[in-house]
Amino acid sequence: MKLMPQEVEVWYLIPAIRRELAKCLIDNYDFSQKRVAGVLGITESAVSQYLKQKRGGELKFVKEELDKIQKVADKIVNDEESAGKFLFELSQELRGTESLCKLHCKHDRSIEGNCGICG
Repeated sequence: MKLMPQEVEVWYLIPAIRRELAKCLIDNYDFSQKRVAGVLGITESAVSQYLKQKRGGELKFVKEELDKIQKVADKIVNDEESAGKFLFELSQELRGTESLCKLHCKHDRSIEGNCGICG
């Protein structure tokens, strides 16, 4: 099945970012699942599914990407009202990364090697 880069973002990147942000906010800042849900604009059950790897678990980030996500978590702690803006900016920054490109190639067998579609 051919996938547009935007589909990969919606189906894999954004959920994976939410997963990592939820983990950071709960583990490092003692946010409750309810608070994380409110900040990220999702349900508490979605947060629970992210934490249990039932959602957003297919995309694995490398350390550099996880560091960027941690920096966004730091920003959210200081400005919860801007969480949506921070999430949007992070998703733009993580477009075309090696992790996302590998996942795109895995799901779209018509792509060969280093395709450059996502970048």
